[in-house]
Amino acid sequence: MVQLVGSLRKELADSLSSCKVLVVGAGGIGCELLKNVVLTGFKNIEVIDLDTIDVSNLNRQFLFQKKHVGKSKAQVAKESALQFCPSANITAYHDSIMNPDYNVEFFRKFVLVMNALDNRAARNHVNRMCLAADIPLIESGTAGYLGQVTVIKKGMTECYECQPKPTQKTFPGCTIRNTPSEPIHCIVWAKYLFNQLFGEEDADQEVSPDTADPEAAWNPEDTAARATASEKDGDIKRVSTKDWARSTGYDPVKLFNKLFKDDIMYLLTMDKLWKKRKAPTPLDWQQLENGANPQEDTPASGLKDQQVLGVWGHCQLFQHSVETLRSQLQEKGEGSELVWDKDDPPAMDFVTAAANLRMHIFSMNMKSRFDVKSMAGNIIPAIATTNAVIAGLIVLEGLKILSGELESCRTIFLNKCPNLRKKLLVPCILDPPSANCYVCASKPEVTVKLNVHKTMVLSLQDRILKERFGMVAPDVQIEDGKGTILISSEEGETEANNSKFLSDFGIRNGSRLQADDFLQDYTLLVNVLHTEELEHDVEFEVVGEAPDKAPPPQTNQEEVNSITNGNKDSAQPSTSSKARAAAADDDDDIMIVDSDEEEEEEEGAPSSSTAAPGASSGTKRKHSDVETGEASTKRPRTDQSSAAAAADDDDDDIIALD
Repeated sequence: MVQLVGSLRKELADSLSSCKVLVVGAGGIGCELLKNVVLTGFKNIEVIDLDTIDVSNLNRQFLFQKKHVGKSKAQVAKESALQFCPSANITAYHDSIMNPDYNVEFFRKFVLVMNALDNRAARNHVNRMCLAADIPLIESGTAGYLGQVTVIKKGMTECYECQPKPTQKTFPGCTIRNTPSEPIHCIVWAKYLFNQLFGEEDADQEVSPDTADPEAAWNPEDTAARATASEKDGDIKRVSTKDWARSTGYDPVKLFNKLFKDDIMYLLTMDKLWKKRKAPTPLDWQQLENGANPQEDTPASGLKDQQVLGVWGHCQLFQHSVETLRSQLQEKGEGSELVWDKDDPPAMDFVTAAANLRMHIFSMNMKSRFDVKSMAGNIIPAIATTNAVIAGLIVLEGLKILSGELESCRTIFLNKCPNLRKKLLVPCILDPPSANCYVCASKPEVTVKLNVHKTMVLSLQDRILKERFGMVAPDVQIEDGKGTILISSEEGETEANNSKFLSDFGIRNGSRLQADDFLQDYTLLVNVLHTEELEHDVEFEVVGEAPDKAPPPQTNQEEVNSITNGNKDSAQPSTSSKARAAAADDDDDIMIVDSDEEEEEEEGAPSSSTAAPGASSGTKRKHSDVETGEASTKRPRTDQSSAAAAADDDDDDIIALD
């Protein structure tokens, strides 16, 4: 007769009490997961999270209370979880999982790793560390009402990076700076402006009119004289935005007239931009103040964040937020910087005011603070119950692994609505590793198309190896028979190479580079394909990947219309193309809104109206990717009997809604 300890077999219960597990992330999913893990009987748990508790977390991260605001999430989560089971041994780390201290040996201490992360870089890193340590990883994500859980095991399943993720789109700088046509363009501009004024300046986030706009094709010498910007109100000299703001003492009125009058009048001198567009209308602080109607901005009924202020109301909000941010900057001292955070009221007020004023100038309907925050913070509203369901599924998959039943593990989707078979939870059989994966293949290899005469070594390191291929500290050697070291992870060793072009080192079409990341125990062979025909502003392309050309998602229009603030960091797709359906971030479940069409902005949230896997056709569902809004299609099953068996299996794992 089977002995039970609670609801578990005695052997499994004993295994839980003796094994050591790692929980990565203590946010929305992480809180629920830690509670579940403790109550299920796990006794040796380590939890890591770099974040601190914010007031906005308290509506769904139930291990935290108001008194905990500002404290370490991992530490408070540990203390709260111990109240459920004081005998548990929990170790908390207030740190980044990407810290070199957490190397392969650290990961090998664990029988199982459970991810509850909120960004792609960390997910990539944990994926690689678990592959290197050869331990199972349970990956998870939520996006609003959608959720997903999957299992990753070296040599048995797809890893997190087996399927290429769609490249995150960006807006052309001239659109942001000169010719915004959608609210999101103005919101991005306002976020750039915050950094230019109060944060870390970035040359790629310039907000002044772009005189190099190819569409304008005008002569600055001939037309600059026509700009009638007032010397007194800010002038239009092309100097650092932050330096100019400092010189005015961050005077809100001077800033206002510079940004919303002088710069707009300067834009108007670019005649060709406005031949087929409605020209912008400059705003003048004094005129607005003189003509202000006190009743114009009287608060309407309803929630404050969902009210749309008038122009003068946004002027006052701009003034107040600039004064507050100026004070914060002064308190931090000389040379300090502020970091934009959607949950920081003055920062959010500033972006709301600046974005709406720019929308008005370019004849767009202004937005409520709630709408601006949704797009500026890239938020899909986090749903506490979704996190709870997904955390429960993580533990169920963990129990299968610890029972030695890895073959019975599944990728499980949580849908917003029941499918045609009245199923809300839909499991899919795990796919085998991709032979072409540049992470988990036996000899990872990629081909990168670039211009060796224009690509610098620093760009290879930061943009290609770190950003695109997720390395943390790469070492690069040229396979030229000499073993030339191009990039070293040791500080200062190859810094002199950073500003040189790849061609300076004899790298040409067909050259091969070996990139090693010793922290991740990962080696990647990079084949260089030289080309001079890349599109404008494209630095490189990975050959064989065209995720942006996926077919459009099949969305239910009624459902799309009901999603008002779905919009990019960071909902993250997970292991396979099927898993991208709901792999998102817990906590600040996000996805990029950088569509070129207004409709795409509104359809950025994932749809759950697609067909479910396990249907009789044997084809897994096509589902909108929560990070990009792109559809991802699963390969059809060629073995129909296998698909039928999977469908039968599904019924044992599915919750049916009658």
